[in-house]
This record gives sequence, structure tokens and C-alpha cells, in this order.
Amino acid sequence: MSKTAASLAPAADPSRWKALVFIALAQLMVVLDATIVNIALPSAQTDLGISDGNRQWVITAYALAFGGLLLFGGRIADKWGRKNAFVVGLIGFALASALGGAANGEAMMLGARALQGAFGALLAPAALSLLAVMFTDAKERAKAFGIYGAIAGGGGAVGLILGGFLTEYLNWRWTFFVNIPFAIVAAVGAWMVIREPAGSRNRAPLDIPGVVLSTTGLVALVYGFTRAESAGWSDALTVIMFVASALLLFAFVLVEAKVKSPLLPLRVLLERNRGGVYLSLGLAVISMFGLFLFLTYYLQVVKGFSPVKTGFAFLPMIAGMITGSTQIGARLMTRVPPRLLMGPGFLVAGLGMLLLTQLEVGSSYPALILPAQLLLGLGMGTAFMPAMSLATHGVNPADAGVASAMVNTSQQVGGAIGTALLNTIAASATTAYLTDHAAEAAAGGPAGQLIQAQAMVEGYASAIWWAVGILVASSVIALTLINTGRPGVGGPVASGSGEDAELKVPVIAH
Repeated sequence: MSKTAASLAPAADPSRWKALVFIALAQLMVVLDATIVNIALPSAQTDLGISDGNRQWVITAYALAFGGLLLFGGRIADKWGRKNAFVVGLIGFALASALGGAANGEAMMLGARALQGAFGALLAPAALSLLAVMFTDAKERAKAFGIYGAIAGGGGAVGLILGGFLTEYLNWRWTFFVNIPFAIVAAVGAWMVIREPAGSRNRAPLDIPGVVLSTTGLVALVYGFTRAESAGWSDALTVIMFVASALLLFAFVLVEAKVKSPLLPLRVLLERNRGGVYLSLGLAVISMFGLFLFLTYYLQVVKGFSPVKTGFAFLPMIAGMITGSTQIGARLMTRVPPRLLMGPGFLVAGLGMLLLTQLEVGSSYPALILPAQLLLGLGMGTAFMPAMSLATHGVNPADAGVASAMVNTSQQVGGAIGTALLNTIAASATTAYLTDHAAEAAAGGPAGQLIQAQAMVEGYASAIWWAVGILVASSVIALTLINTGRPGVGGPVASGSGEDAELKVPVIAH
């Protein structure tokens, strides 16, 4: 960065580290909610009389609202102010959680979950973009994003532990009520300590056609993958959803290329480093979501673990993610180019996933699952940290919210794809195994039960092989597309153009 640009960059906010505490707390709440409800779902379904056909909507209603409204939420944060969007998102999320915890029937539960998703779509990009505009020093930015990346990566596993405790020792309603103190503390703290840099808002008129096309396109895409999991890939409505999504998102790109004040400026998406982050991160999340699903079922159904014991079984992955993000990623981010953290990080995670392809009914937790989780956590933590930082690094501050929303969108769509795609692969492999061993399965008794368990594990192992390949692809994309140097070393220019772009970006040039 030139001396002129450095002198014009705003002074560091003295309350930025206090602000990080409340931003991290809010992010933990949102990430926890993605998995905590999964543990409570069977109990909630029984209490509220939700049918088997409709139970998926407790998860899907949240995913559709969150995934569909993220870009809109990101632009609202840019336009309205990230602090305002952050606090309103927290208050709304708390109220929606209270509604879910007090639900007396199916309709009230589904409405509460959709509201949680909508306010989460406002909250998540506001949180990440606040970090992007508040932390301007390269080393401080590395530490801040290390903490944020550890929470973003490991929070889902923490949700499994907390969900198990609350469901087993209190009841499922507390998996919703637990969000309320998180939200209140984060909202009050944020209101008192967060100070947004002046001149970082985007006051351009809202791109209404872009909002409508992106929201409907993303909703159709997420719903298509969600429906494929239950109804199959050749189901008529599944196919219609995918076709509609492709048409709507194509129309969205055309509109964004022509309107004066686009919802998602294409410069944010097409800059090769950010594009590489969105693509590699989205693919990696496919593997992670599939793994959470399979390991949870394997430990509970095949190994007979309780919900609480299952949650604790994920602790090595959380420890690995925290170590990879804060001790490896954060320490090396200012010393090596991001691709040399992300590429090897995804490969280490792939090695952990490769170990899990050896799963058998009698596999030892300490000998196989524990080391696999440590490798997965270390690899993902190391890769997530620079990815989260690079996704908003060098972007015009007025676009920070929508750039942050794209990170969340890639993760949300990746999660929907991962659950549907890997579940379908696992189910097909399980069916094929049972067909090959039909006579033994029909025998019943302990022998028949063993064949059923072996069929399930065969399905998981087949899907995990695909997850290994996906992580290798993530690594290749990161190493190929991401070409920026380490922070503080010359590299590509920030979004925008020429000298004006350099003066407007209060971050370290790549």
C-alpha cells in the first residue's frame, strides 16, 4: 500500500477486540443453531405431532429462508449500517427462537424456523463484514479471523454436544431458548462497543429486481437439493426446481451486469481470489455436512452412543479446528500466501476423510475415528481461517456486506448439496449391499441385524470416498485460482479500479 493510502486509512478502532467478543458470540449462536435442532428433532416431532413427511421442514424452512435471503441481508447491512443490521438481526433471532421454544404445533414451529433463517440472513453477513472493516492491520486481522474461522468451522460440532445435553437432561424446547441469552448479551455488547468506520456504507438505491431474482433462485436451488434427498433426483418437482433455479440465477447475472446499483456487483464475484474462496469453501462444506450426518448416525445407530456421548465424540474435531485456525492459520497467514494454507489444509482434511473410508461395524473410536477427526479439524481450521479473511480482503468497504453474504451463501448451498448428494450416494450403496446379501438379511436375528448394520456402514464409506474426492478438488481450486501474496506484499488490486480503489480500501493490499 502506498504511503498516501496508508495515511488516509482510518485509525484502528480502540474497542475492536471487545467488539470481536460479541461478534464471535453471535456467530457461535447462528452456527450452533444449524446442528443443535437436529438432535432435538425426534423429541420435538413427537411432542408437536409433526408427521414423518413434514419433519424435514423443521430443517428446510430455516435453510430456505437463510440461504435465499443472504445476499439481500448482506446488501441491507451495507446500506443500513452493519451495526444496525447486526443488532436487529440478533433481536429478531432471539424473538424467533422464543417462538420456536414455545411452539404448540407444526405451523408455529415452521414459522419460527423460517423467521430464524430470515434474521440469520441479516445477522451473519453483518458479523463478518464488521470484522472486515474494523480490523485493518494484517497481524490483528489474522488473529481476529482465526477466532472467527474456528467458531465458523467448529460451532456445528459444539451444537451436537449442547443439543445432546439439553435434549437429554432438560427438553427439546431449550435448544431454542438457549439462543435468547446469547442474543441479548451480544446485542447489548455490540450496541455499546461497535463503532463502524465512517464512509463505509453503500447508500445506493436497492436493486429490487436483483433481490427478487436472487432470492427466488437461491430458494429454488436449496429446495431442489433438499427435495432430491427425500424424493429422488428424477422427481418432477426436483427437476423443475433445478431448472427454475438455473433460469432465475442466469437472469440475475444478466440484470446485475446492466443495472447501475447492483445487489451483487459482479466485480465482487469475478475477482479470481474471492471466486476461488467461494468455490473451494462451498465444495469443502459439502464434505463437512455429509460427515456430520454420517458420523452422527454411525455413532448413535451402529455403535449405540447416547446423544450426549455422540456430541462429546466430536470434541477432537473441534480441538483440531481451533488449533488449525488460531495456532496454524493465524500465525502463518502473514508469512505465506493464502493458497499455501488453504490447499494443504484441504488435503490434510481429505487425509482424515480417507481414514474414515475404512469404517466398519466394529471400528475402534480411539484407533480410527479420533485420529481422522483430528486431521479433519486441523485441515479445515487451517483452510477456513485464510478463506474467511480473503473473502472480504481488498473489497471496497461499501461492498463488504454483500461479499460476506457470498461466503455464507457458498456454505449454505454447499451444506444443502452435501446433505442431499452424499445421502443419496450412501442410500444407493446400502441398498446395493442389502440386495447382494438378501438371503442373509432375511434370516433375521443377530445375523440379520449385523447385515443391516454392515449395509449402513458400507453406504457411509461409499459416500465418504466421494467426500475425499471433493476435498481434493477444493485443494486444487484453491492452489490454482488463488494467486494473491501474503498480506503486505504486492498483488492484485482491490475491487474497483485504479488509485481510487486503493484509497477507498482500509485494509492491507494483497
